Amino acid sequence: MGTVVTPAIAEDTIRQQQWHLEAMRAAEMWQVTKGQGVTVAVIDSGFKFDHPDLDGQFLPGKDFSGSPGGVGSFADGHGTAISSLIAGTGRGNGGTGAQGLAPGTKILPLKINTGKVGSLVSTDFLDQIGQSITYAVDQGAKVINISQGIEAVTALPADVAKLNGIIAGARAKGVLVFASVGNGADKGNLVEYPGALPGVVGVGASDQNGTVTAESERGPQVAFIAPGQDVMSACTGATGYCKSHGTSDSTALVSASAALVWAVHKDWTGNQVLRVLINTAGKPNDGSPRNDIVGYGAVRPRIALTDPGDPGPADVSPIPVNTATPPVGLPSASSSVVASAAPVPTESPTDVAAGGSTVQPKAEGASGSGSAVPIVAGVVAGLVLVAGVVFAVVRRRRKPVVQSEIQAPPVSAQQPLGAVAPPPPSYRPPVPPEDNPYAR
Repeated sequence: MGTVVTPAIAEDTIRQQQWHLEAMRAAEMWQVTKGQGVTVAVIDSGFKFDHPDLDGQFLPGKDFSGSPGGVGSFADGHGTAISSLIAGTGRGNGGTGAQGLAPGTKILPLKINTGKVGSLVSTDFLDQIGQSITYAVDQGAKVINISQGIEAVTALPADVAKLNGIIAGARAKGVLVFASVGNGADKGNLVEYPGALPGVVGVGASDQNGTVTAESERGPQVAFIAPGQDVMSACTGATGYCKSHGTSDSTALVSASAALVWAVHKDWTGNQVLRVLINTAGKPNDGSPRNDIVGYGAVRPRIALTDPGDPGPADVSPIPVNTATPPVGLPSASSSVVASAAPVPTESPTDVAAGGSTVQPKAEGASGSGSAVPIVAGVVAGLVLVAGVVFAVVRRRRKPVVQSEIQAPPVSAQQPLGAVAPPPPSYRPPVPPEDNPYAR
């Protein structure tokens, strides 16, 4: 159930253990752009402003949580970790700390109550997200990252309708809203909000091979996958660094990818940025333009920067609303195998789900139409209200809720932090370079 963590060995820096940056060829992209001029709003649990990898990366934010301490306080390290995956500078740990995929961006920190402080009512949770989105749009954020969510069965229809209208308004103003689809594929694959709402771009998680993790939820709400296994980031623990897994991490990397593209093509609309990310994604290896496991495939910002192709019409969304979605709160359409199968260990490098086919998104080229395939779940009409359900447990897209700390080098050899060997100093993705689903 928990994250398997190992101590960082002396010859490894925190940065060298960020396998996703090398797999996505971040250094090559940074020669073109680091995301300068783009603001990414992060709606999360609070933020550590003085983390050395994030010092100077935050804009003045706002606290919608109603909890004490303000936006710069935190009940856990989740918001800090998500921010570092997007905009970390790596200046910590003697200049070898955690870097974000788009270190030139600025983070607009927006704090909500995620259930770590006091009780959490689903109405309040969705309302705080809505307020945060409205504020982010007013402050000029182009990208909104929501690595949070609740099971849809706990949400009241009126609350969902209100949030859905706010999201539609943000999209109408050209803002892209990315949210994690959830980590419950091996526990029933229940639809979660806001990741399954129309207008939201849902993100799933994959491992070093580009294989979707067992926990990453499946369904028509999945638009992309991105690295979400053994991900190193800054956090609020004593060492300042944690390794984690889940669709929270992958969502942050897709948000950062959009920021990189937008920084180069400042005149593009959100629809055009999203369309190029879809067209340049590493496609599913089953020959389909998308499926309910990987969406349109593995996000590949390097291809989007070097060979973006035609961005298409500015005022047409490449992801239309799916009106044939299953009832809210029930397992997603592709969950029949997942829900009935025994859980697959998250660390498995190949299995998608027991009894299911292995799907590894591979790079099949730099183009591929995605403008006509409906994928977004969660149409407000037909919402199912479960009587008596008022309080919701917020399921973060990372497990466990408290990240396991990684000791920055040097580290004591006696520290019992796990049994799986860390990646070697000269880590390379365990797939041939030509088949690297994140960067081909």
